[in-house]
Formats: sequence, C-alpha cells, structure tokens
Amino acid sequence: MSILDNFQDWKNFLSERIKQAEKMGMSQETIQNLAYEIGDYLARDVEPKNEEERLLRDMWNAADQNEQRVMAGLMVKMLNDGKK
Repeated sequence: MSILDNFQDWKNFLSERIKQAEKMGMSQETIQNLAYEIGDYLARDVEPKNEEERLLRDMWNAADQNEQRVMAGLMVKMLNDGKK
C-alpha cells in the first residue's frame, strides 16, 4: 500500500518531511517553495488515489500560480499546526 492511498498517511508523511527540513535549517519560505513544486508535480503527473487528493488536484488546476502558492503555504501551515 502506498502512502498516497490514505490521506492521513500522506499528511503524516509530509509532516515528518517538514520536521526534517526544519531540523536541517530550511526556512519556512524554502519549505513553502518546495511544497509548491511538489503540489505542481502531483497535480501534473500523479493520479489521485483518494477523494481528498482528487479535490486538491482539481482546486490546484483551477487556481492561478499565486493561488497555488497560497494552497501550498496553507498545506504547510496545516501540517505545522498539527504538530502543536
């Protein structure tokens, strides 16, 4: 089973990667830029495995680049808030 099959597993995986990036000294801006690049890759090249991913892809594709960057930042914020 892939981590993409379950949205909670995917969120947990991303949260762990954010923690690792922070421990390596990456700034929030760098992390958000990486989140944008990952979001763009997923929307273009990865078939959604569940309804949450399908919704995110559809929203991503409807958004302009600035809105996509906001979405990426919100995803990082959501995962950071989950650590508290």
